Amino acid sequence: MASEVNKGISAAETTARHIEDLILEGSLRPGDSLLAERELALRLNVSRPTLRQGIRMLEDKGLIVAEPGGARRVAPLATSITDPLIVLMASRPEVVDDYLELRGTLEGMAANLAATRANDVDRATLTRCMERIDEAHDKADFRDEAEADVDLHVAVYEASHNIVLLQIMRALSGMLRKGVFHNREKLYARPEVREVLRSQHRAIYNTIMARDPEAAARAARDHMVYTQRVRAEIIAAEARLEISLRRIEGGSLTPRN
Repeated sequence: MASEVNKGISAAETTARHIEDLILEGSLRPGDSLLAERELALRLNVSRPTLRQGIRMLEDKGLIVAEPGGARRVAPLATSITDPLIVLMASRPEVVDDYLELRGTLEGMAANLAATRANDVDRATLTRCMERIDEAHDKADFRDEAEADVDLHVAVYEASHNIVLLQIMRALSGMLRKGVFHNREKLYARPEVREVLRSQHRAIYNTIMARDPEAAARAARDHMVYTQRVRAEIIAAEARLEISLRRIEGGSLTPRN
């Protein structure tokens, strides 16, 4: 849908501010490609020179990044953590537990707000996410189900209509998709865990749709507590398996018969 920019004394600044607002509210997401220059200028009802100047302002702020061939994207937002520090954090089990603990608090807050603030558009998005979880679950496609899992949580953040919470959690969900803090596919590879996770996602969805903020917050927190516990169980089981294999192989330090 076309948006018209109010062309005041500084049309370029107004254009930049309009795009900033779209980024801040989450309508333009990190990594989203912008329209080609001609179409974008028409959409914003500004001249191409004005658009170029406004885009240049956003590039100077680090909000828009240029790509080869002249394309432009929304820059990654909401995190100042450098890649080496992320790797360091992810390598420490206690930090991963802290991450899941933080998510438990923020997920509960987001679900509480979503149950109160979600509009019809938000509720339709949540429904589509839940349908994708059910479809992937029925097909036993744990990779697609894991992706739909993250999308449902992002939809809850969006439905909270808290811009700061949304941008923080989008950054964290981006790390989660990349397996920075823990491998979701390990959770979904276990059928009994997949059943519980779907039930928990259904509980979050149902309580938000029922506009019950306290129950929604409780369902979201319970989900994160369960995720943290199962992850610890998987890690412990893998460690025991490694010990058993080393015993069979003599620690790889003895001659094989």
